[in-house]
Amino acid sequence: MDEALTRTIHEAMPLAAQLGFEALEGGPEAVVVRGAWARERCTAAGVLHGGYLMSLADVTAATLAFLNLPAGASTTTIESKTNFLAAVRGGLVTARAEPVHLGRRTTVVQVDITDDTGRLVTRTLQTQAVIEEGGG
Repeated sequence: MDEALTRTIHEAMPLAAQLGFEALEGGPEAVVVRGAWARERCTAAGVLHGGYLMSLADVTAATLAFLNLPAGASTTTIESKTNFLAAVRGGLVTARAEPVHLGRRTTVVQVDITDDTGRLVTRTLQTQAVIEEGGG
C-alpha cells in the first residue's frame, strides 16, 4: 500500500476513506486503488453494489487526473460511463486507471476494475475537466 497517496486521497475525497479505499501505487501514467467486498456494500444476493464500484473508478480516475494537472489547476468529473461485466461476491477489487487523453481542458481516463482472480468486473471511461486557477 502507498500510505502517502492513500492519505492524500482520503483528505481530498473523504468518501474514499469512508468506503475503505487504499492506494496501491500512483503516478502520472497509472493509478491503482483497491477496495473490498463487505456485506454492507452489497445489493441482493451478496453482490458488491455498482455504486461502490463506480465510486472506486471515480476516485481512481480523479487521482490520475490530479497527478497530471498543471500547477495551480484542479479537476472535476464531467462525464463517466461504466460497463458492468461481472458480479463480485467476495474478496478485493482493484481499479487501475490509465490516461487516454491528457489535454489542456480535459483529461480522459480509462479505469478497469478486476477481482481477486484478475477477471474484469467493470470498465469505465471518464472525462475530467482541467480547471485553471481563477478559471471558475
